[in-house]
Amino acid sequence: MNNKKIVPCLDIKDGKVVKGVKFEGIRAVGDPVELAEKYNADGADEIVLYDISASIEKRIIDLELVKAVADKIDVGLTVAGGMGSIADFQKALDAGASRVSVNSLAIRNPDIIKDLSDKFGSERVVLGVDAKLGENGSYKVMQGAGIVETGLDLIEWVKKCEKLGAGEICLNSIDADGTQDGYDIDMLNAVCNAVNIPVIASGGCGKLEHFAEVFEKTNVGSALAASMFHFGGLDVKGVKEYLGL
Repeated sequence: MNNKKIVPCLDIKDGKVVKGVKFEGIRAVGDPVELAEKYNADGADEIVLYDISASIEKRIIDLELVKAVADKIDVGLTVAGGMGSIADFQKALDAGASRVSVNSLAIRNPDIIKDLSDKFGSERVVLGVDAKLGENGSYKVMQGAGIVETGLDLIEWVKKCEKLGAGEICLNSIDADGTQDGYDIDMLNAVCNAVNIPVIASGGCGKLEHFAEVFEKTNVGSALAASMFHFGGLDVKGVKEYLGL
């Protein structure tokens, strides 16, 4: 398990870290720079900065905030939110991001993944996916804070994006998001079994055992958590000690 990563996620709205449940009931948590610095000191393997209001407001992620966070940490920084073009991707990297996640942009124009991979390298291109279980038993890709159906089948989508050059997938289960009831093991296994690139598990972590479970029962490379670190009274160091990382 030594190669597994623990990844705190900072969801940003109006310059503050926030968190909700299944994308609803969002409440403020704190200052993103201070929290990033704390999680970095606690031993985070990577930090994700997700500007959840960027897409809604049709703007790029707050680049000044990206720079401020990047200046305070010495681990990888993956950013997401409002990417609308190759130029936006470049701006995020120039601001200090190690990698950039694309979600809605890829849905609108899947070929952008190949363009980004060719220009910047697949290792910098993360495919962000929000998905939920459909009535027919298959998983559906969603967007617009998890309420807009895209018509895309999750498994077909991740396979396509891997072929186009995505270097990693950050898979967020809408059904599990913010519930702290555990990761969506079935969904994660469905995706891990479909692709050969690393998968980041997102959504549902609420206690130490959930980290162990997701690493033992799936082939994910990283486990992302937000609520547990913000509210749960546990820190990254404690999680890694528990897992023997």
